[in-house]
Amino acid sequence: MKIYRLSLLAGLSFLFVFAAAFAANSAEAQQLPRKMPVPAELGSEPPGAKEEAAKAREEVPEDTDTPLRPPVPEPKPDGPAQPRAVPTAVPVPSPSPNAEAPPEKPDQPDTGAATAPTLKPELPSAEELACRTRLTVMGAEFKEGKPSPDRNGCYMPFPIEVSRLTVQIGINAPVTVNCAMAESAGRFLRDVASPAANAEFGSPLKSIAQASGFVCRPRNGTTKLSEHAFGNALDIASFTLGNGTVIAVEPAPPAKNEKYLRAVRNAACGPFKTVLGPGSDADHALHFHFDLAQRRNGGTFCQ
Repeated sequence: MKIYRLSLLAGLSFLFVFAAAFAANSAEAQQLPRKMPVPAELGSEPPGAKEEAAKAREEVPEDTDTPLRPPVPEPKPDGPAQPRAVPTAVPVPSPSPNAEAPPEKPDQPDTGAATAPTLKPELPSAEELACRTRLTVMGAEFKEGKPSPDRNGCYMPFPIEVSRLTVQIGINAPVTVNCAMAESAGRFLRDVASPAANAEFGSPLKSIAQASGFVCRPRNGTTKLSEHAFGNALDIASFTLGNGTVIAVEPAPPAKNEKYLRAVRNAACGPFKTVLGPGSDADHALHFHFDLAQRRNGGTFCQ
């Protein structure tokens, strides 16, 4: 009886263990996923693939020129290369022979290139040319100067550089004046100043020392342009005679020199329209100023 009970208990225990194992297998079967994982060969990423790709991107610097992927070569055609079609220009219809041509622009050259307008150089007048002829007959030595541009109103289109006024009378240094001033100065010195020197000192005038000719400047102490700005004035600082005597223009010269200087100064008022010298003002204390300024009444200003 005792052995029978033990066998019964062993059988019940076996059944209990078998039932528990069956229940556990059923529960695991219910927890399994319904879809099977796709193998790596069919396109899924292997474990750790995303982490390795991110690490590779971090190792490549932002400013590198190395491409992340190699360029894909273009597929080569199987047959020979075909030439590309070149677009042809659209033909422009020629104008009708009866069509009216557009008017040409007068300010546009035929070449189509923009060019600056050219100024026609001013030509000397007949009187300007005749003046040069008279200077040559007097024995003056001169050469043509470069035309002075119009700067601040100063203008001299036909200057000459004079190195000798007449056959008898020279000049210490070349001076630039206009032709009319050179001719007037040469005639006055030859016909008036030289005979006066011969009468007073027994020797004719040999040369003068010029102090100024053409200078672009206003009158001293004013804003009005001086006659020097047009080459229309000549300043004389001294006279040299044939015997070597030098007569300087100064406020208090020796008596004999003062007599000669006064005679020359008085005679100049007429051939020249403006005569200034010592006593006129401080600027003319050491030279005579002669010019050909034109005044409305045709008069002179001598001081």
